[in-house]
Amino acid sequence: MEIRVNPTRMELNLLKKRLKMAERGHKLLKDKRDELIRQFLILVRKNKELREHVEKELSAAFARFLLARAVMSAENLEEALMYPTKKLSLEINKQNIMSVYAPKFSWVEEESGRGENSSIYPYGFVDTSAELDISIETLSGILPRLMELAEVEKAVQLLAEEIEKTRRRVNALEYILIPKLGDTIKYITMKLDENERGALTRLMKIKDIVRAKM
Repeated sequence: MEIRVNPTRMELNLLKKRLKMAERGHKLLKDKRDELIRQFLILVRKNKELREHVEKELSAAFARFLLARAVMSAENLEEALMYPTKKLSLEINKQNIMSVYAPKFSWVEEESGRGENSSIYPYGFVDTSAELDISIETLSGILPRLMELAEVEKAVQLLAEEIEKTRRRVNALEYILIPKLGDTIKYITMKLDENERGALTRLMKIKDIVRAKM
């Protein structure tokens, strides 16, 4: 779409100011995009490390749970896990990453009402296996990493979306607005120069006519 303007000095000055602002905005957005990409890559690496660690721990916990299920009866296993001893209160805050607001999780452990048992195990040890104990302990210990992984993955998603938005704005300025402003400025400059030459030619002709009549 062309920028339609009157070829006047005032419009030329306004367009030059717009071009200067567009070029400054383009530089700022490019700097923002580059920093967003840097933060994104840092979080992607962190996400990879966390995910590998969490998956390894979960696989070990599930393997132990399957062993416990093999040596315990279904009734004893269901009864052992029926009443948890703790519950979590989750609080979600925000963290600012280059003007991108990602979630920040915090939590508080509360007793579930069974005050006689404040440990992580919701059962006695008579009818349960050691594999179940290890599985419960692993799952309990991995909770902070799970929360951190959730934070990082959501931050990565939000940063990716912001990078794409910023990239589109940078491209719109670089390949559409700035070239059109430049072309329009050239057009107005040429028209003004042409008008000045035309005016000068008319003045010279008038001068010649006046001289001829003298």
